[in-house]
Amino acid sequence: MTFVVTSKCLGVKDRSCVEVCPVDCFYDLRKPSLNKRFNINPKKLNWHDDIPILEEGEFDTSLDWGMLVINPDECINCGACVVECPVDAIFEDIEVPDTEKEFVEINAQITQYSDETLNKLRVLKKPESSS
Repeated sequence: MTFVVTSKCLGVKDRSCVEVCPVDCFYDLRKPSLNKRFNINPKKLNWHDDIPILEEGEFDTSLDWGMLVINPDECINCGACVVECPVDAIFEDIEVPDTEKEFVEINAQITQYSDETLNKLRVLKKPESSS
């Protein structure tokens, strides 16, 4: 079993869940196609990072595309992230609502990337605003 981030994270990416994860299994899946598919606008970044956009095309890099996901191969099923998520986007994989089942696979997509790419996508803490 593992935990899964669902659609409520799109356009939010609060990252409180990241702060409590004991194994750092959260990744920033920067895929504009997710925002477009679910018709959720990304918010403006108020910090600078080097996390790459994972799709080809011309995308505004000042926007926080995609969503956070949990790597199912790294999650230890502690559940600490569930109570920290302010938008209730995280579920145990067997408890994901039927309308959100596709997010089990969306989270699992993170396992297809190389270690080098994963190191760039790993989220270790909330960013500090650069005002």
